[in-house]
Amino acid sequence: MRALSLVTLVTAMALAPQTAPSLRILSPENDTYVGGPVLLRAIIEPASAAIRVKRLRFFADGAMVCELQRSPFECEWDAGPSIEEHVFRVTANLDDGTQIAQSSRTRKLDFAERVDVDMVQVPVVVTDGEGRFVSGLTQNDFRVFEDNRQQPLTHFANENIPLELVAALDVSGSMTDFIPSLRAAAKRFQAALPPQTPVTLFAFNENVFPLARRSMDSAKRAQVIDRLDSWGGTALYDAIIQAIETVGRQAGRRAIVVFSDGEDQSSHSTQAAAERRVEGSDATVYVIGQGRAAERPALQKILQRFADVSGGRAFFTHDLDRLDKAFHEIIEDLSHQYLLSYSPPSATAGVWRKIKVSVAGDYRVRARQGYRLVKQD
Repeated sequence: MRALSLVTLVTAMALAPQTAPSLRILSPENDTYVGGPVLLRAIIEPASAAIRVKRLRFFADGAMVCELQRSPFECEWDAGPSIEEHVFRVTANLDDGTQIAQSSRTRKLDFAERVDVDMVQVPVVVTDGEGRFVSGLTQNDFRVFEDNRQQPLTHFANENIPLELVAALDVSGSMTDFIPSLRAAAKRFQAALPPQTPVTLFAFNENVFPLARRSMDSAKRAQVIDRLDSWGGTALYDAIIQAIETVGRQAGRRAIVVFSDGEDQSSHSTQAAAERRVEGSDATVYVIGQGRAAERPALQKILQRFADVSGGRAFFTHDLDRLDKAFHEIIEDLSHQYLLSYSPPSATAGVWRKIKVSVAGDYRVRARQGYRLVKQD
């Protein structure tokens, strides 16, 4: 009886339909950003010794890059100095005559810089001598100066202000030892946010790639974060520029939270260009310095600069309890912001204009240090 059962089992297995092989592109993934040397990688699924590859080819923008007969199926291709849209295709001819294929399309990173002269928005946080947030102030309590000249306010808001939030996570090779704490920190931060807060989540190494759109619920974002792993170089400046592009310039508050070790190795843009984009945006930048940034003053200085010029803050620690405190302070910051607006007196691009905000009373004021109108090339 047992022998009959075994025969029946073997026969059933032999007659069972087999999963058809398929190609999957591992790199570059669809809807990501690539530039410079790119590693093209693909696998055939399911992995089986019975599947024999006669020829596998990689194509980039219609031109063949390489031809391979055995795994690992990977080769290098140079995408050039700028981050443009590219179409990648992989085809595989199997020994049984089957041909399978897969495609992916990467995105253009828009570094276009435009002048927006409609208004200058200034998010402001006010605290007392004990560091407690001050609420209940009115428009008449504020004075805004541009290059030491007082500006008439055209808009004032202190509650129910729309918020666009972007979180950028550094998953480069230099963060390898800190990826578990990065995952934990990112999940704890999003868990601390008020419900229904729209968060756009993306990660970066030498590329910048989206992880979760603003409409994705927090449970799914947590699952995405759990799958993060580290590899490649660090394109911090490109990531900051892309974050600025993502939050845009629509009315309301905009904030960027960057988790990084601050050691840029792979950006196509420069630190100065990233600073100009922060200066040209009214987004508030908060930095969570992990990895080497928690230990190296030179890296802290770079990250602190992005935070300071925008009126944000920077925190450097590996300790999760201290990170929880930092998250709480960021959320409290965002919850107690006043939003002031005025029309810029000049539309001349490229000139740094210093902003100073004062409040009646013995208070401390934190706001963006100034702005720079930057024009499209």
